[in-house]
Amino acid sequence: METRPQARECGGREDVPGRPVTELLSPRETHLGGSTVVRRLLPNLGRRMVGAWCFVDHYGPDDIADEPGMQVPPHPHIGLQTVSWLHQGEVLHRDSLGSLQTVRPRELGLMTAGRAIAHSEETPRAHSRYLHGAQLWVALPDAHRHTAPAFEHHAALPEVAHGGLTATVILGELDGARSPGTVHTPLMGADLTLAEGASARVPLQPDFEYALLTMAGSTEAAGVRLGPGRMLYLGSGRRELDLREDGGPGGGGSSVLLLGGEPFAEKIVMWWNFIGRSTEDITRAREDWAAGTRFGEVHGYGGPRLDAPALPATPLKPRGRER
Repeated sequence: METRPQARECGGREDVPGRPVTELLSPRETHLGGSTVVRRLLPNLGRRMVGAWCFVDHYGPDDIADEPGMQVPPHPHIGLQTVSWLHQGEVLHRDSLGSLQTVRPRELGLMTAGRAIAHSEETPRAHSRYLHGAQLWVALPDAHRHTAPAFEHHAALPEVAHGGLTATVILGELDGARSPGTVHTPLMGADLTLAEGASARVPLQPDFEYALLTMAGSTEAAGVRLGPGRMLYLGSGRRELDLREDGGPGGGGSSVLLLGGEPFAEKIVMWWNFIGRSTEDITRAREDWAAGTRFGEVHGYGGPRLDAPALPATPLKPRGRER
């Protein structure tokens, strides 16, 4: 028994605040491929992950009527899942398993890289005028990171509707509705649409940490106003979240992605398109990609595959969920 115990703040896990917080994450712009420029929200200065969500890009709405749109050549992945989520446009997915699938708005394209996969993503030749969506990664826990690669496409996802709020459950569960997408850690993702002038209270799990990404319009969340392309980290310890459509330009309501999950306790090495646990994991994956082994081939893409960049001179250090 401690004779002079120190006061401790309980809740959450390790580096996760045991109380609700409001932390705005600023994006950085980067070129994805073709005419697509993305706003990268995760990893971010000061924060690498939200639950097992470890990578978030938001792009558009872009007018691509006379543009090629997204053109991402074949490239490799290990140790993660990719989530393709669209509000407008189409993305044609090809992978080394032989999958060929066009993903459309509010359909789930979920690829599990596991031990190794390669894929390409492109806007089809005949496409809609606008392209708008998000690309997200989920880190696989050590027990599942060597699993067999797989691809899932779910055209119909469960919805929850209350008043002026409609929620599409992308992964995991929200308010009793569960997505058919495969998950390997306790996590959730949902697309929340608020009608013009609507307000809502969304149920949360207090042992999850959460973040919100504004896709369109303006939304006030936990008293913070969010415009398109901004992310708000909410910490943990919340049982509910108040949202209000905040009358963005043009009206018509607003839309946000709610991302949450049990804090990811493992340290990971995330480099290029790989997630491992050591420099050796990453080096081996890069060598296998360069040698044309392990990842298979992506057939049908009209161009060369991506070459891996050079590894840094210093060893890659496994890092936790915060910088």
